[in-house]
Amino acid sequence: MVTEQQKPTILLVSELRGDLLAGEFGRYVRDYEVRTATTAAEAEHHAQDIRGAGGQVALLVTESALPDADVLDALDRWRAVVPTARCLVAAHVEGFLDESEAVRRGLANGAFDAWVLMPRGARDEEFHNAVTELLSDWGSTVAVPEAEAVRIVAPESSALTESIQDFLDRMGIPHRTYAPTTSVGRQVVKSYDGRSGWPLVQMHHHSTLAPTSVRDVAVSLFGRPTTPAADRTIVHDVAIVGAGPAGLAAAVYAASEGLRTVVMEAEAIGGQAGISSMIRNYLGFPRGISGMRLAERARLQAMRFGAQFFTGIVVTELLTGTNDVPHVLRTTDGDIRTRAVVIATGATYRRLRVPSLNALTGRGVFYGSAVSAAREADGKHVVVVGGGNSAGQAAIHLARFADHVTITVRRSGLEETMSAYLVGEVQANPRITVRPSCEIVEGGGSGRLEWVVARDISTLEETKLDCSGLFPLLGAEPRCRWLPPQVLLDQERYVLTGRQVPREQWLDGVPPRTLATPVPGVFAVGDIRSGSMKRIATASGEGAAVVTLIHEWLAREAARPGLHD
Repeated sequence: MVTEQQKPTILLVSELRGDLLAGEFGRYVRDYEVRTATTAAEAEHHAQDIRGAGGQVALLVTESALPDADVLDALDRWRAVVPTARCLVAAHVEGFLDESEAVRRGLANGAFDAWVLMPRGARDEEFHNAVTELLSDWGSTVAVPEAEAVRIVAPESSALTESIQDFLDRMGIPHRTYAPTTSVGRQVVKSYDGRSGWPLVQMHHHSTLAPTSVRDVAVSLFGRPTTPAADRTIVHDVAIVGAGPAGLAAAVYAASEGLRTVVMEAEAIGGQAGISSMIRNYLGFPRGISGMRLAERARLQAMRFGAQFFTGIVVTELLTGTNDVPHVLRTTDGDIRTRAVVIATGATYRRLRVPSLNALTGRGVFYGSAVSAAREADGKHVVVVGGGNSAGQAAIHLARFADHVTITVRRSGLEETMSAYLVGEVQANPRITVRPSCEIVEGGGSGRLEWVVARDISTLEETKLDCSGLFPLLGAEPRCRWLPPQVLLDQERYVLTGRQVPREQWLDGVPPRTLATPVPGVFAVGDIRSGSMKRIATASGEGAAVVTLIHEWLAREAARPGLHD
């Protein structure tokens, strides 16, 4: 379903190559208005006009040398007017080396999104690849999506509504939320003939439901797990529980090597990584990639090799097998039998120990949903709690919408827990303030969040801050309640593997392999594993590496009688 909206704008800024750029961007005129400017001041005037008329600038493309301003200064001015626009700097071949150092520093600090050479002829697809990546990123995060596959109708925000929005964002499904009093809202309400309740959710195929959980929406969109998964005649080679980066990597490599692979994810594909608005330090993506898109590409890649995915299915118990009996995973939709199990359930963000704030979850307090909730931050002040990479990514993304973002962190700064490139972007962003040695201890409002209280850990001085959104991104708690006691855990309830396993649990004096638990055929990868580095690249590496251990296990078991009967 496509809504009738004003076309978003692509704004081209070039004194010397304006005609060249205008010609190259002719392919976009069906879906975008393309405007040109020759100076920084003219471009700023265009941006102000577009915003004043209620329009949106999707992309700013500027040559690296402007006649009336330094390009980095110009970008600051433009982004103050249209902060959600993506910015692409196109360099001249002849001046590339001379200007590269200054421009590189700006790119590292997040002054713009991508840096490429000017088009070098007709159909310069490398140039247009950068353009379409940025337009795709903009289209998935703008305040008003251009297309909608799902409509949500609710009189006010709630924890359930926010969770559904978060799920749809993380699955890459465009959607919009309407009040029941709008014309679209009335239409959706009229189409529903069941019991009253909010929210109502209308799918692209026009069915409408009143979900009581995110799982209801997942099942309506993707269907229930089909009978082959729970068919007792089928034994999978490997069952992967959790579809974050580690589980997705395991799925790709296991399926690509011919193993019958099934993946179960209770929530949205991507895990915690799926909520990251932009990951810039993942190998092979120089312009960055959102966690949602990275996860979706990995899922499609695994499916390309035959992996089977079930979204919205919850594993409730693992019954470990014996030498002649496979492992059994009890789920909300039946049992799954498998020779090997990969535990990749990761961890979930800790909740604040502040009852008044938890009572406002979904009404200004959002746990791990900066991408979807950013739309509600337009023109407001919001607070991000935490000092890790997820907190930094959330703050940078929120700063495109909110008037101001405050990061509170208990440590003396961000450097100990946040990647250097993110620290640089945070420090260079005028819309972001960091409050070190600080914690949030109270908050409230009339029906939704309106203020929080920040306490200085050293002096105990408290400051009340006006605040319309709070995003706690505080450490993590492992998801392992479904595991049997034979799978050993450390004191923080992360899974022990390899030499972490106590010596008395070793078999014949030999420790389990690095990613193996004491239970034969059961492995753990990613954030759920004790001692893991809590980085996407590391989790992906473990997911790939575990497949070799699975092959070894299956080879040892291949000659055992009974298992294949």
